[in-house]
Amino acid sequence: MLHREDCGGITILRLDHGKAHALDLELARALGETITDLEQEAVRALVLTGTGGIFSAGVDLHRLLDGGPAYARAFVPALVDAFARLFAFPRPAIAAVNGHAIAGGCVLAAACDYRLMADGDGTIGVPELRVGVPFPLIAIEILRFATSTAHLQELVYRGSTYAVSDAYERGLVDEIVPREALRERALAVADRLASEPAGRFQITKRQLRGPTIASIRRHAGETDAAVVAAWEDPATVAAIRAYVDSLRMRTR
Repeated sequence: MLHREDCGGITILRLDHGKAHALDLELARALGETITDLEQEAVRALVLTGTGGIFSAGVDLHRLLDGGPAYARAFVPALVDAFARLFAFPRPAIAAVNGHAIAGGCVLAAACDYRLMADGDGTIGVPELRVGVPFPLIAIEILRFATSTAHLQELVYRGSTYAVSDAYERGLVDEIVPREALRERALAVADRLASEPAGRFQITKRQLRGPTIASIRRHAGETDAAVVAAWEDPATVAAIRAYVDSLRMRTR
């Protein structure tokens, strides 16, 4: 589910969960718990990556459909917690996007301090509205923090997924890297950021992200209950099912 490798004080955390490393209840909980553990350890930095040609395909829609309202009520808080812990991780966090990063996978990458993406046919974006589900507030706020305001509405409303060069133009990724060099470049960026005095880095990161974190804490209660209710709504379930069926038709 999560593979951990330590390289000179830098932890590489690799998503390896099913075919597409989709975010389900178990992966969300494991990610949140692991990041919490890393906060207590003397790791210098974190590199988050995926396996094969996929970073993460986002929320496991099949589990969401099969699990019903009870699953949605458990899953949404676990997903929000994983996003929050990654976004507030006090040391450098680097996303090494090795391939497709869709929906929640895109948000995971955006939560990191620096995003490298492998050159190739991978795509990245947030098609939630096309699927038919609203975002938890934290997902919107992470995207707002990470990307240019000029592109935020396009990213969210249009729900497109972007090729690597288009993602770079829109601020979804900071650097395009040859696939074979992705790991070493991610470690190099992590090492560079971790070479700053830890206390100063943490203060600076807190200054940068603190207002966003405070806004999330202030307003999430007003919106996330509505998000869970929307995810349970029969109309939303029908929209998700239609989207899943359309994907099946495309792959036949």
